[in-house]
Amino acid sequence: MARNGTPHPQPLQIHRLPQSKYIDALRWLPPISPFDRHVVLAAFNSDSDASSVEIHSINSKNPSETLTHHFSWTSPHRISSLKVSQTPQKPVIAASSFSGSFHVLFADSLDARIDSEVSLPENALHAGPISGIDLNESGSECVTVGMDGRVNVVSVGGSGVSYRKVFDSNGLASYTATKWASPAEFATGGPGLGVQWWDQRKCGGPAAQFKGNWAQKTSGIVHSIDIHPSRKHTCLAGGSSGSVFAWDLRWQQQPIILSGVGMGETPAQSLSESEVWEVQYDTFTRAANLASISSTRVLPAMICSEDGILAVVEQGEEAIEFLAEPCAINSFDIDKQNPSDVICSLEWESIA
Repeated sequence: MARNGTPHPQPLQIHRLPQSKYIDALRWLPPISPFDRHVVLAAFNSDSDASSVEIHSINSKNPSETLTHHFSWTSPHRISSLKVSQTPQKPVIAASSFSGSFHVLFADSLDARIDSEVSLPENALHAGPISGIDLNESGSECVTVGMDGRVNVVSVGGSGVSYRKVFDSNGLASYTATKWASPAEFATGGPGLGVQWWDQRKCGGPAAQFKGNWAQKTSGIVHSIDIHPSRKHTCLAGGSSGSVFAWDLRWQQQPIILSGVGMGETPAQSLSESEVWEVQYDTFTRAANLASISSTRVLPAMICSEDGILAVVEQGEEAIEFLAEPCAINSFDIDKQNPSDVICSLEWESIA
């Protein structure tokens, strides 16, 4: 999906690319030239019960053409989370599985293929599924979280991977999403629409914690977190019941609600009533006015949801709806080099 013209509003060019497999997640691969556009897919074949990480290219001149397959790496288990580093020379792809295994794939952008792979087996990092991972921009470290209450940091090197346990709740807490904020700090989210802030320079647990008892329904789960590089004090979160909110570390007691939930008896605008599977700060919408937006105001955010919504939500503004599909949109990614281009996966085995 390409957004053209001025940042707000903008006409759309939507290209639908049918696929033969279910797409669990997808990410843009950093380009090494303006003419190379590659996408990494976590694919699942329901007929053969086979999973894979695949690299495809998109025809820049004619995006409506079918994706061109370049390379596949067979995963031993179904992929639960997929992330890509932003180093164009040697992109690193990290993938976790529902069985608890963890895999690092070293990609060659020139040949659009995977050169090598290192893995950690089931139960090495987590007891059960790995529910969320985030790879830092250089690809040197990856944070992993699980419903087992463990938080780990995996170090990625040319000779392999090593890891260290940051925290283990021993079953007293669970985590479902995570995002790096700085080389030493990251955020996690979990059940109860709670968010935690971790500083690796401080031991013994999260440095700050935000409990989700502000929401009307505290049984919800945070599915996705994003942190803007220019405003690392604010965590953006999306989760159950259409909830999209921000947590500002400077004012930790109450959330900034963008959609889906309310404070006490106060209703909030609800763009979606189902699970918000992914949130990302939208670096295109109103990008020209970024410097003029107050530091107390949440920057525009793009979301995708179980009820088929792909939209931009903004604090105190009407939502901008780009897609309203009859099936779930379970993943999307904004091209960091070309933020007008967005790719998303539809539950009915297609990509837009």
